[in-house]
Amino acid sequence: MTMIMPPEWAPQDWIWIGFPHLAEEWPGWLEPAQEQMAAFASAVAESGQEVRLLVRDEANEARARSLVSAKVTLERRVYGDVWLRDTGPLVVHEADGTRTARRFGFNGWGGKYLMPGDQEIGAELARDAGLAIDTSPMILEGGAVDGDGTGLVATTEQCLLNPNRNPAMNREQIEAELAARLGFTRVLWLGDGLINDHTDGHVDNLARFVAPNRLVVPEATGEDDPNAAIYADAAARAAAAGVEVVRIPSPGRLERDGIIEPASYVNFAITSHLVVVPTFGSPHDADGVAAIAALFPDRDTIGLPGEAVLAGGGGFHCASQQMASAPAI
Repeated sequence: MTMIMPPEWAPQDWIWIGFPHLAEEWPGWLEPAQEQMAAFASAVAESGQEVRLLVRDEANEARARSLVSAKVTLERRVYGDVWLRDTGPLVVHEADGTRTARRFGFNGWGGKYLMPGDQEIGAELARDAGLAIDTSPMILEGGAVDGDGTGLVATTEQCLLNPNRNPAMNREQIEAELAARLGFTRVLWLGDGLINDHTDGHVDNLARFVAPNRLVVPEATGEDDPNAAIYADAAARAAAAGVEVVRIPSPGRLERDGIIEPASYVNFAITSHLVVVPTFGSPHDADGVAAIAALFPDRDTIGLPGEAVLAGGGGFHCASQQMASAPAI
């Protein structure tokens, strides 16, 4: 076998999820965000998969325990933001059949939100999972890349070529590091991510692989969809690269306090038995969940409210990171 970061639909041993604890990151939304994250963790645990929910301290642990299923395991850890997709370990299958955790540099999404524990939590989780750790100096968050398991990865120019990430690296050097560390030998460069995405346009809010060479991209709903041109550009780039593109509805134009929200059904989490799609109180929620369910006939698919989680800057995919199972040899 060749070294590769397996796709999210590959077998998983467990999933880590971050539980919100910082009121200043969720102004007016902390308690409902905790309830929504707990519902996500409980749904996955009740589906039959091990869930390790990270909590910050005694009070945070007590709050989580009051909300989650008894099947959810709580782990007290030092972390700031809950977005483990970006700060957690990226598990790769090595050519010899072993698993290794890849760790990249993390600078708080371009220096915007750097909190105590977020640069260390990925290595801590990997170490406690018994994984060897290989470290790259390149700045990279896990939500900035989405692979299909064959060596093809989707990313956005807005994020990976942003001068606030790796100003000394050009496109070719970034591609070489993705190949060397994660086995991504072919890069599908999409353009911008969603408007007002604090991550500088992470691909996991724009386009996701659901099978080898099969990419989901939203389609604008309503004439005032603020991301219509962004969706169209992503779909066109993928099609031009020979990738099969599947379009699903977007949530449409959603605002909070007059500001456009980067709401996306594409931020779904693929777990061993269940696909969890965030919903936002949009009239398009049911259609969005149904469209994603049709792509995963081997799993159940549910929609869960995610508007409070989004108030903190992300979704269920952003807040979770899977522990890939050992490869079958």
